[in-house]
Amino acid sequence: MTLEIEHGCARAKEQLVPLACKVVSITSQTSDVKAYRIQTADGQKPFDCEPGQTAMFSVIPYGECMFCVSSQGEDYIEFTVKKVGYVTERIHALNVGDSIGIRGPYGNWFPTEGLKGKDVLFVGGGIGLAPLRSLLTYMLDNRDDYGRIDLVYSGSTRDDLLFLDEIQNDWPKYPNTFVNVSIYQASDDWDGAVGFTAPFLESLDFSPEGRIAVLCGGPSLFRTCLESLEKIGFPPEDIITTLEMKMKCGIGKCGRCNIGSLYICLDGPVFTMAELADLPWSAH
Repeated sequence: MTLEIEHGCARAKEQLVPLACKVVSITSQTSDVKAYRIQTADGQKPFDCEPGQTAMFSVIPYGECMFCVSSQGEDYIEFTVKKVGYVTERIHALNVGDSIGIRGPYGNWFPTEGLKGKDVLFVGGGIGLAPLRSLLTYMLDNRDDYGRIDLVYSGSTRDDLLFLDEIQNDWPKYPNTFVNVSIYQASDDWDGAVGFTAPFLESLDFSPEGRIAVLCGGPSLFRTCLESLEKIGFPPEDIITTLEMKMKCGIGKCGRCNIGSLYICLDGPVFTMAELADLPWSAH
């Protein structure tokens, strides 16, 4: 099968100006990951976006960072932020009610139309669940449009798993939806599978027939799980991923996120592995 993924999506000029927004809720997911729900200053949703699109989150005067919108509702958008540097440390210091800036949405999105009627296998680890969650929750909200949904997700320990309550208690309630979770290090508070993601994935014996794989995770997980998906029999055009590089502007002007002739902020972040085959990319 061949999926059509849009690239080079247009944006309006007003998307370059940050909206005055506020933090309306903060949920600690792990010791270094928090989820932030955002509304405009007057309590509205900042913008509508498609699953997989990104936006700039700014903390004045410290700077801004690009994140995937990990979920959205009628009156909010949500970001899942891992504390890894100067700006994300400032984001983690925010409190409910604090003022921030948001600009976007930017980039392309997962092929929600092209996936209709197909089975979808999600594979991720750690913070890689954030972009996967944007598509998975969209599919659950439109459950009748899609086939079987499987999630294979892992973390180093139980405490490193994001949105564990949703994964274990909410998502499996939907029809034809299955979750498979493992951790790398056994512990007394975990009675599930123990093992690295790639061998765990292979042990579940998924067929590539009629199924699309969506893969997102850190460099090691991405490399090993990509090898596993290829070993299972998924062709490059049926493996979708998102790329992440430093993005300073979001409009293709700063040149920080180019891969060959492409810019992740303009042409991505969503690609199939077939599209990346001939590019000098090293994001993973």
